[in-house]
Amino acid sequence: MNLRLLGLYLTTLATACQISCSTQKDTTQTDEFTPSFNLITAPKVLFNSFVDCNMAEIWVGDTFRIFPGKYGEDPLWGNARDLKYANGKNAEEAFARKADGFTEPLMPQNAPVGKPGLHGAVWFETVYQDTTDQTGKTLYAVYHNENYPATLPYNPKTGEGYINQNWPQGITGPTSPAAVCRIGIMKSVNGGRSWENKGIFIEDLQPRLILKPHNTSKTFAGGVGDPSAVTSGDYLYLFYGEYSYPGQYSEKDYNAQKEQSGQCISVARIRLSDLDNPVGKARRWDGQGFNAPYNGIGQPITSLQIPHEEGGGPASSPKGGYHWGPSVSWNTYLNCWVMLMAKAVGPSWAGSSIYISFNKNPDLGEAMQSQEWSKPQLLLDKPGYFLWYPSLQPMNTPDDVANRYTCLRLGKRARLFVKNIKPEKSDYLSEYVIEFGKNSDQ
Repeated sequence: MNLRLLGLYLTTLATACQISCSTQKDTTQTDEFTPSFNLITAPKVLFNSFVDCNMAEIWVGDTFRIFPGKYGEDPLWGNARDLKYANGKNAEEAFARKADGFTEPLMPQNAPVGKPGLHGAVWFETVYQDTTDQTGKTLYAVYHNENYPATLPYNPKTGEGYINQNWPQGITGPTSPAAVCRIGIMKSVNGGRSWENKGIFIEDLQPRLILKPHNTSKTFAGGVGDPSAVTSGDYLYLFYGEYSYPGQYSEKDYNAQKEQSGQCISVARIRLSDLDNPVGKARRWDGQGFNAPYNGIGQPITSLQIPHEEGGGPASSPKGGYHWGPSVSWNTYLNCWVMLMAKAVGPSWAGSSIYISFNKNPDLGEAMQSQEWSKPQLLLDKPGYFLWYPSLQPMNTPDDVANRYTCLRLGKRARLFVKNIKPEKSDYLSEYVIEFGKNSDQ
């Protein structure tokens, strides 16, 4: 590599540190290896504020900024204003902020029922940083959104919304309703201090929802949610949980095996140039390519599904048996994608284990490369807990800070964070460092 090319490479790498991920490939490295990992016990780090989703984060100049929490209307849990941001000189400093050290951004108000606009509650799951803005302040937040028939009633003219008939039970008791999840986009031009809603990225409509008597999992009535988004080429790729029926649900014709075949971790994509006006622009993977519409029927990533003979089952079943809540990052040491995911084995997303998978294709748009994830391997099991929202996080090492690593772009070592849930207590914490390796295939 001559000096001119080396300079261009380093410039590209520095720019990539400011965005959600990079697919720059080290041309000196062979692909003939199998990614390996080792969990190393580390001093416990306890997060001091509210987390109930993937941790969205970016660097704005020399400031590391995180966006945990929840915002908006929720008839089940109560309206929330917990979506806030905090800063640090590195990830560990930001994570160590006390609850009173967080700042509430200016958020769009919920629209009245039956009117266009933002409905339900939102959680920021990923923040993409627009690389054309040299200040680093133009951001797009990918948000998880939950609604009910009460907040988003069915509109026969548009097909949007939900009919309160045979509605499944929610997580808080027999009289509570299950939510429907969908995924949207917000934009900020001031580093996350205020946000504008741009609309829904991807959703499932009423005909695909799974209702009584079949839906007894005390989770979702259907929909798409718990996403993680990364960039590859000209696209934002969205990995998400699919909780709906892969066709039109009918009480008479319901088939559990068919439901399972359409769940649970799927992928869609949208052009980066469409993020300012995303509604209707995304395309879901349909088994051959990104051809299905944003509210159509796609096909999940087969290698991430749990086969029936290994305990797999549909998401509407109280016996569970599916991976969910993906967290995806580009690993600069392995030169490949890494995905963490939780595993549901019972009602209300019960499950005590975290799994890991790898994809060695930098370009997720070529052929079947967005689908080529390795069979998930057990990363962590803590019997007696529900483990939700695993993610890999940068540390305060000089290398991590210099490279502007975030949860979407990391190196050889990273902190493992996960939400540890028991009936009496819920903590978002880290007790381990993960170290990656390369096992030769030769």
